[in-house]
Amino acid sequence: MQPEWSIYKEFYFEAAHKLPHHEGKCSRLHGHSWLGRVYVKGHTLQPDGSEQGMLMDFGKIQSYIHPIIENYLDHYYLNETTGLESPTSEELARWIYEKLELAGLPGLDAVEIRETCTSGCIYRT
Repeated sequence: MQPEWSIYKEFYFEAAHKLPHHEGKCSRLHGHSWLGRVYVKGHTLQPDGSEQGMLMDFGKIQSYIHPIIENYLDHYYLNETTGLESPTSEELARWIYEKLELAGLPGLDAVEIRETCTSGCIYRT
């Protein structure tokens, strides 16, 4: 069996959304302090150079996440900026995953989104 490493980089953003089809108070406009994680996995560590002994530098992962946070997520109304009619944690995790996949993040494994301290979702393909 081949060894495998899985690393993650956390990110945070403040954003509003509403879930128009929800039968509770989440159908109203409200906001969250969102917490996310991007998971990267692989079977080999860098053999030399400044990333020796790493699967990937955490700063490199951040460089893929940062434009998404700045242009679509932080202090935005997610129903508008993501194009999602109902940006649930599940839909948002998939949307971020697809953005990172399009950007070519090597080893992308999963995206986790937590909208509260006790509720969240992990999306992987």
